[in-house]
Amino acid sequence: MAKRNYLNRELAEGIRKVGFRKWYERELLSSHAHMLLALLCTIALMAGLELIQGGTVTEKLLNIGMVFVSGAIGLWALRRYLYLLMHAETLADQANCPSCKEYGRLTLVDEDRRNGQLRVRCRKCSNEWTLFP
Repeated sequence: MAKRNYLNRELAEGIRKVGFRKWYERELLSSHAHMLLALLCTIALMAGLELIQGGTVTEKLLNIGMVFVSGAIGLWALRRYLYLLMHAETLADQANCPSCKEYGRLTLVDEDRRNGQLRVRCRKCSNEWTLFP
């Protein structure tokens, strides 16, 4: 089962409320916000490494702490960015209607919570298929 993205709705709820295209857009924005956090943490990490060279012992310890915290947050943000991006792209690859090739214009028919699969219907031709998140 997919991890919860607290910045966006779950897929089934997102399709019901805002549609697949808006859900996908918000998922990408969320993932890119994590990428920005990872970039800022990298800058903070490099600044902390630069500051370790001078200062008193307490300042050096604080700078080492800042390096570890920046590194940990940066790694978490990078992992989250990659997960959210791959999750959104995996679902976007499945959002084309097999019949008419219409992209992202789908409505939710049924949700299988046990397997995490979604049964969807094309708004253009009413063809049904399954999304595997």
